[in-house]
Parts: sequence; structure tokens; C-alpha cells
Amino acid sequence: MAGDPAVRIRGLRKTYQRTPAVQDVDLDIEHGEIFALLGPNGAGKTTTIEILEGYRDRDGGTVSVLGADPAKAGLGWRRRIGVVLQENGDFPELTVGEVLNHFACYYPDARDPDELLEAVGLTDKRDSRVHRLSGGQRRRLDVALGIIGNPRLLFLDEPTTGFDPAVRRQFWELISGLRAADTTILLTTHYLDEAEFLADRVAVIAAGKLVDVATPRQLGGRDREQATVAWTDAEGTHEVRTGNPTRTVGELAARYHGDVPELSVRRPSLEDTYLQLIGGAR
Repeated sequence: MAGDPAVRIRGLRKTYQRTPAVQDVDLDIEHGEIFALLGPNGAGKTTTIEILEGYRDRDGGTVSVLGADPAKAGLGWRRRIGVVLQENGDFPELTVGEVLNHFACYYPDARDPDELLEAVGLTDKRDSRVHRLSGGQRRRLDVALGIIGNPRLLFLDEPTTGFDPAVRRQFWELISGLRAADTTILLTTHYLDEAEFLADRVAVIAAGKLVDVATPRQLGGRDREQATVAWTDAEGTHEVRTGNPTRTVGELAARYHGDVPELSVRRPSLEDTYLQLIGGAR
């Protein structure tokens, strides 16, 4: 329905052999946003995502994804979502172009394979066999397959695991470009810098419970935390915690006549806040 979020979860519960995996989770994800689900291994991320994808039954609560219950939705609904798993099946002897042309046949409104190759940066690999692609190139093909049906919602599970920093940055730019096409993206990741760069909002789940939902900057109240201003002079290293670091730096600049020795200003990082939120749940 118009005005409804892309994903709405109320009171979601799932138990395995009397052990709760997801406990009374409430969550809304808006259309067109990139949303990151963070949490340690075993926290309930994968279970939650699989329920939203329609691959796992829930024990309680209500779930609406693109206006439908994933447990009951049909083929038309599945054509509106895309899924990029952490590990996808291989097609080692097919070329990149052959793979995309094959999967395009499954969708009534598939994106043009040549346009997709350009979008994910694989145009020059059209005739390369899949087993000859690098890890980063293979992940780009996975994303192309995930969006070939023009999904309104894309699930990304640990999309850059094993990437080197340069390739990860290139991949982030690709995912950011999908937002411009008004695709809603739900991703799981263990990389906090990835969540901070990509996500409009993040949720932290620990021991099956939702701990906090906010923008990366506001998560856990980190935007309200005091900053630490540090500097080093002939008397040693000094630190001051302050809610107004600009004023503190100005006072130091006046004291040292404009050049504060070894000045640094630090606020709690997203990783600091995340570790505090999950506590001992590892």
C-alpha cells in the first residue's frame, strides 16, 4: 500500500530446539534506503534475513515485505526481490554473457544484459568464463544476477567478504549507484566502515534482540558523546574530554599561538559504539 515501508516487522520470533534465535523484533525499512543489519555471529541476522526472503518460516509475529507476507507470497512477489548470497552457485564453464542471458529469460521485465555488464563494470569480461574471474569480478556478477529482474528490494549477505580494500571501495560505489535507481537494499556485514559508508540507517542485533536502530552517526548516541582533544608538548601528552571540541581547540590555539603540537580530536567510532551495544554477545 502507498506509504507503507518496504519492510515491516512486528514481534518476530524464531526458536531452534527451545533456543530463541530471534526475540520480538520490531523493525521498519523505508523504500529507497540502504539498511545495514549488524551483529556478531549467531546473533540472529541470517535467520531474520531468511524469514524476510521467504526461505524460512517464523514462529511468531507479522512480516510484510513489499506489501506481502513472505511465507505466503507467490512468484510475482519473488520477481520483485533480488538476493545476493554470501556464496552463490558457480557456472564455471559458461561465459559472463551466457550466464546473464540465461537468467534474463526467467523474468518478464529483465534488465538488458549488456546494460548490466556496463553497470557492474564487467563489459570487458563478457566473453570470459566464470572460473577465470577474480573474486571481486565474481561478486560483481553476483550483483548483476541479483538485480537482473529489476528488483525493488535487494538482499546482500556479507557482500565484500574476502575483498582487498581497493576492490571493496569499488564495490561500495556500485552499491551506492543502486540507491540512485531507487532500489531498497538490506545488507548484512561485519565491516563497520562498510556500514558507515553505505547505510542510511543501521540496526544492531545481539542474542536475537534488536539493540538499537539509527543512522551510523547517531547509533548508540555516539553523536552526543564527548570528544577527546589530545596534544603533546614539552610537558608530555594531555587529553581533555569536552562537548565543545571547537572551543577547546580555539583556546589551545590561542595558548600555543596558533600551532597546537600533535593535536588530535577523537569521537567514539562506529566500532566503539557497536562493541559497547553488543556487550558480551560474540
